[in-house]
Amino acid sequence: MSGEDNLLRLVEAEEPDENSYHLQDQVGFILRKAHQRHVSIFASHIADLTPPQFAALAKLYDIGETSQNQLGTLIAMDAATVKGVIDRLKARGLVEVSKHEVDKRRLLVNLTPAGREAIERLIPLARAITDETLAPLTAKEAATFLRLLAKLA
Repeated sequence: MSGEDNLLRLVEAEEPDENSYHLQDQVGFILRKAHQRHVSIFASHIADLTPPQFAALAKLYDIGETSQNQLGTLIAMDAATVKGVIDRLKARGLVEVSKHEVDKRRLLVNLTPAGREAIERLIPLARAITDETLAPLTAKEAATFLRLLAKLA
């Protein structure tokens, strides 16, 4: 029996005590600790960008030019946050912003050549970050973990 099967049997066998509350057993606390670990690993490999900045560059690399609002939706950021991310990336010369030809209120965002070069250089590091984050898990556990996280998200 695999470690994952043993863990699932253990979790299923435990009856929750309705009267107890242990912070270390709560999903939000565990997710926050896992997130902190991942961000630490990210920073050790990619020190000059934040994870949201990387996400914006990676999504633009994937889909090409898009509106600032659509980019925010695609990378799960509210309008104010994505605006700040784009402003910082623009100041570094990694993205360019232009007005839509028809709807002048709509801002379009695209990678600059420097942004494209940066993300192409960083994607292998991002793969290594994922691998390091998931290293405590077997391949099967990692696949299950990602599937379950996606279901929660």
